[in-house]
Amino acid sequence: MHNVLLYDTTLREGNQAEDIAFSLEDKLRITQKLDELGVHFIEGGWPSSNAKDYDYFKEIKLYNLKKSTVVAFGSTAKPRSEVSHDNNIRDLINAKTEAVTIFGKSWDIHVREVLKISLEENLTLIEDSLRYLKQYVPQVFFDAEHFFDGFKADRDYALKVLEHAAAGGADCLILCDTNGGTLPHEVKDIVAVARNATQKPLGIHTHNDSEVAVANSLIAIQCGCTQVQGSINGYGERCGNANLCSIIPNLQLKLGIPCISDEELKKICAVSRFVFELSNISPLKHQPFVGSSAFAHKAGVHVSAVKKKPQTYEHIMPESVGNTQRILVSDQAGKSTILQKAKEFNIDIASHDPVVQEILAELKELERQGFQFEGAEASFELQMRKALGMKERYFDLVGFRVINEKREAEEAISEATIMVKVGGTVEHTAAMGNGPVNALDNALRKALEKFYPQLKDVALVDYKVRVLPSGQGTAARVRVLVESGDKVDTWGTVGVSENIIEASWQALTESITYKLFKDQRKHENSHT
Repeated sequence: MHNVLLYDTTLREGNQAEDIAFSLEDKLRITQKLDELGVHFIEGGWPSSNAKDYDYFKEIKLYNLKKSTVVAFGSTAKPRSEVSHDNNIRDLINAKTEAVTIFGKSWDIHVREVLKISLEENLTLIEDSLRYLKQYVPQVFFDAEHFFDGFKADRDYALKVLEHAAAGGADCLILCDTNGGTLPHEVKDIVAVARNATQKPLGIHTHNDSEVAVANSLIAIQCGCTQVQGSINGYGERCGNANLCSIIPNLQLKLGIPCISDEELKKICAVSRFVFELSNISPLKHQPFVGSSAFAHKAGVHVSAVKKKPQTYEHIMPESVGNTQRILVSDQAGKSTILQKAKEFNIDIASHDPVVQEILAELKELERQGFQFEGAEASFELQMRKALGMKERYFDLVGFRVINEKREAEEAISEATIMVKVGGTVEHTAAMGNGPVNALDNALRKALEKFYPQLKDVALVDYKVRVLPSGQGTAARVRVLVESGDKVDTWGTVGVSENIIEASWQALTESITYKLFKDQRKHENSHT
């Protein structure tokens, strides 16, 4: 079978899903994770649509991506305008990406009723837009929007759209099931016709409104499509896009169609959970392949069989996608995960060492309390080192107090006072901030910078709060996720408490501890 190119649209269409709003920092972090996963194309956004996407294309140039090509997304030029003067086309070129995707109408009802132009004008618009872009961008893709509905309404016209897109120089023609209403047997027949109608490579882009987006994508690939578009966790408009977390392992493990390496495939579970965390959405436990329940066994008959031979109730090896088998009655899973993380953190630990079980038990207790370490690996590394007796104590809290004051017609004021002990010295200081957490962060740094000047390089990059399910209203526990960075890299830490300030304190202090630890480790390594 042919190789398949993966095209991720999490940052653009995924960001259009209800309840999701990625920050610029979120988009940059997700881009790095997708690059590590081996995704070929990452659709960064629509530079003409908002300032955040425009800034993304400037910022991402500062990153050295190893596998992925960033793609700018937009539309054909507007009707009745010169392509060379169209602002959308200009912004796509100014994004200076190696690839661009534009969409055009392939359903006659959209041409007549939405664009309000003739069918011939639309064909010219598509061809001229692609031909102009191709002068400035190495790779140009064409999304034939509503292709399947358009084909069913007017087969000849839908195929003419592909013909004119090919004439304009499109490197790949993507057949889009934009409304998500097409069923697998229809996809099979229509893709076969399209495959015979053009020599250009075809791609597939499906939506999940009929709960068959993944199936439609797989069938389209079997019928000859060589590019598949989708998003992590299936994020997207309405019911979402095709879920790459299901498409990739199905291609690789079930159909024998290569798209990423086996080592990259093992990262897909972690990438899924990372994106859930940055989306501020609880992971879907029952999601195929990557959900925490995907290889969980509870019924006695299942447990008995799976212990003897895992394939009796597991369709693949969970480790192949970075997941683990879980026995819910007496949970025996997780040891391999601990050993894998130890390897990543350069911690030398043997599989038979009793401390592995101790770390696993502590991890499960923390997760029961509401801790999650996806997106907070610095906290997890510190937790492991603490169990091994390797965690340094750089400072101790004596106490802190945070005061919020609000007067009518005035901005709210936050002030934090803190006492910390470093060695035998107690430092007592205070600081203002934009809110109580920022005030506490400022006060903590102010107290510690005289002892650890390198903390001046640390910046709070992102801060997220999630209320954990409890039914206790405002007394519910909260999980705080903090992302920090210095001039070299970024790291995530987590805290959990019924008190948002206490949870924030946990995450902030772990962030600073991790910075001091990694600097100490770097210093020690340079002298060995």
